[in-house]
Amino acid sequence: MLRLFPLLLIAVIAYNLVAFGVGVTHHDAYATLNSALTIRMFSGDDWHFSVGDILVTFALLLLFVEIVKSTRTSSRQLVNHGLSVLTFIVALVEFITLHGFATTTFFLIIVMTLIDVVAGYTISIIAAEHNLALGRTGTD
Repeated sequence: MLRLFPLLLIAVIAYNLVAFGVGVTHHDAYATLNSALTIRMFSGDDWHFSVGDILVTFALLLLFVEIVKSTRTSSRQLVNHGLSVLTFIVALVEFITLHGFATTTFFLIIVMTLIDVVAGYTISIIAAEHNLALGRTGTD
């Protein structure tokens, strides 16, 4: 069941919870995304790690898992690719139309969903080509 589910949807849902959650509490989504945890480094510098940075880092980890998942060639992966396309389209529509979604954090999550779609199809085609021994001799 987990292979069927596009994991980047978790990042999109997490952002939705931040954006819509702060709307319910009448706080600013931008202020929530930019609220930071400050970590004192050995060099003496302060590293400000915001909620938006946490979401982007989490989405990058999910993108890695999605790319690894796309190396499988099964009918489940076709469904996963279709759901990944749907995730990209929904996120893009939210970015364009909803208040609180036109942020760099959400834009980067959208870019990761697009990379998931393109890489998923590309890697699946290459993996299927190797599985079916359709590759040309001398090109591998």
